[in-house]
Amino acid sequence: MPITISTAAAFYRWRPGAWLRVTGPDAAVFLQGQFSNDLRQLGPAGEVYGLWLSLKGRVVADSFILRGAVAGEWWIGSYFSAAAVIRERLESHLIADDVVIEDCTGEWSGITILNTEATAWSWGWAAGADRFIFSGRRGGSDVVECVYRDGAGEPPGVVAGGVEVGDAAMKSRRLASRIPAVPADVGPGDLPNEAGLEQVAVSYTKGCYLGQEVMARLKSMGQVRRRLVGVKGVAGVLPATPAPLFLGARQVGDLRSVVADELGGWMGLAMVSLWQVPAGSTLALAAGADAAAVVLLES
Repeated sequence: MPITISTAAAFYRWRPGAWLRVTGPDAAVFLQGQFSNDLRQLGPAGEVYGLWLSLKGRVVADSFILRGAVAGEWWIGSYFSAAAVIRERLESHLIADDVVIEDCTGEWSGITILNTEATAWSWGWAAGADRFIFSGRRGGSDVVECVYRDGAGEPPGVVAGGVEVGDAAMKSRRLASRIPAVPADVGPGDLPNEAGLEQVAVSYTKGCYLGQEVMARLKSMGQVRRRLVGVKGVAGVLPATPAPLFLGARQVGDLRSVVADELGGWMGLAMVSLWQVPAGSTLALAAGADAAAVVLLES
């Protein structure tokens, strides 16, 4: 069934980090053998979220894959992962596959609709060759992405009936929901399971794909040594990221993303050692510094 929307409470304009068109007789089979999630599990709007992993199971990039308007056409879209990174990752594994990858990122724009009561689409703006409508990953429920080719026109009812929000508000929403950005919060040095992405972005049943053997081993082990956790900082200067985090004189993790909160402090995401940092610990931004600088919300 199609995604439907009522009056927009708020909207956010953005430009994709990547928007690639993949075509050719072998496109579906090739993508299925490279992507961490199962293309057979497409959502209601024809989308699936997943990762592009290295041979060692590290996170190279993330994206949605969407079914195109014509047979054999697929689109790869990412909020933050760079088009050049995803394209290089894919083309490095193209051998005899009849697949064409085009970087169309500069030609597309997006609007995120933030709405807690998505019930009826009423603006005459529907998905098509130059427009995609699909469930997003911005935080909270009922987040819908409208991505369109420049010149195709943004949804008129969104702009007329909604309130535009800025970058800081969208980042706050994402961090409050513990949704990592790739590669800022989880990247080439990290495993999907360290950021909780195995729950939404990894298939354990689809068969072989690059990094699949590592994912299978991690599933059998049942745990990782590090975890991306929510943190909250006291009032003061917003820290630059990435930044090391210390428990006493020992570095136990690093701060990945931060945003100012409404109380004059800040909140963010940090990758920390589960073995060295118990839940509820307080950490510092420098060895031996004030341990009230960062408070872990969960582990």
